[in-house]
Amino acid sequence: MDPSQLQDDKANDVHSLENSDGTPDDKEGGSTEVVVTKSEDGKVQTTDASGGKSAEAPATAASKESFLSRFWHKFNIYLLLFILVVIIAVASLVILTVKSRQKAQTSLTSQGLSQSTLQELANSDVTVGDAKQVLTVQSNAVFAGSVLVRSNLDIAGALKVGGALSLTSLSVSGSSQLSDTTVNNLTVGGALNLQGALSIKNGISVSGNSSFTGNVTTASLITGQLQINGDLNLTHHITAGGTIPSATRGTAVGGGGTVSLTGSDTAGSIAVNTGTSPPAGCFIDVVFSQKFSGTPHISVTPIGSSAADLNFYVNRTTAGFSICATNSAPASSTFGFDYIVFA
Repeated sequence: MDPSQLQDDKANDVHSLENSDGTPDDKEGGSTEVVVTKSEDGKVQTTDASGGKSAEAPATAASKESFLSRFWHKFNIYLLLFILVVIIAVASLVILTVKSRQKAQTSLTSQGLSQSTLQELANSDVTVGDAKQVLTVQSNAVFAGSVLVRSNLDIAGALKVGGALSLTSLSVSGSSQLSDTTVNNLTVGGALNLQGALSIKNGISVSGNSSFTGNVTTASLITGQLQINGDLNLTHHITAGGTIPSATRGTAVGGGGTVSLTGSDTAGSIAVNTGTSPPAGCFIDVVFSQKFSGTPHISVTPIGSSAADLNFYVNRTTAGFSICATNSAPASSTFGFDYIVFA
C-alpha cells in the first residue's frame, strides 16, 4: 500500500482523511494530507505532508475488545478444567485429613524412648505413656530384674529361654519342639503322638482305653482286668497269685483226718490225710476269697495212687467249690488234688 495515495475505501478508519463526523480535516482554511502508518511494534503513527510525525495514536477500543475476546475463547476451556481439578484435589485432601484424624483418635499411637526416659526407668518406678500408646524399643533391651506382664504377651519372633521356665498354664495352638522337659502334671486333651521312646519312672495311670500297635515290653504288669482279643503267647511260667481261699474238711476224710490248701482263687493244691474208716462224701469245701460274677469253670486233677481209684466229682458255685467221691478212700492214706479255676 502506497501511503502517498489516498484509498477509495472510506470504510477503513486507518486510511480515512475524514473526522468522526464525516467532514474533511481542515487546518487554517486549507487541507493537509495525512498519512497513517503502523510501526513494527504495533503502534499507529500519523505523518503529514511536510514529513513531520505526530504523536502515537492510541489503540482503539475495538482492537482491545477483539484481543480479549480471542484470548477468552482460546483459554476459557483450559481454565475451567484447571479450576475443576483444583477443586477435586482440595476436596480429596480434606476428606483424607478428616479420616486420618479419626483413625488416629481410635488407634494406638507409637511412642519412642528418649535417653532421659530410659534414665528414669533405670532409677525409679515410672509409668511411660498410656494404654493407647505403643512403646517401641529399636535397640536391644536387657532387664536385670523381674519383668511382669499384666496382660497378654505376643511374640512375633522366636522365644529363647536360657534358664528355667515356670508356667502356671501353657496353651500351644501350633507345633512345639521340646528338648528336656520336666512336667509335674500333664493333661493332653487330644491325641498324644510320641516319635521316640517313652520312659516313665513312677508308673502310668490310664483311665480310658489304650491302643498299642507295636510291641509292649514291661518287667512287671499289674492290671485289674486284662482282655486279650488275639492269641496269648506265653514264653515263661504262669504264676497264679492272690489271697488264699478258706478251706473246711469234709466227712470223707474219716476219723482224725485232715485237709490243707495252698494257692489262690485261680489255682492251687489240696492235700488230704484220711483217718479211720473214711466214708464216701466230700473231702473239702473251698470258699473263694472273692466271689465270681458267674459260676466258674473248675478243673481238678487227682494226685497220688490212692486218689486214682476214687470216683471223685466237683460241686461248684460262684462262692466256692467242693471235691467229693462216690466211694470210700483208703484209711490212713495221703493223696491230693490240683485245681484251676476259670471264670
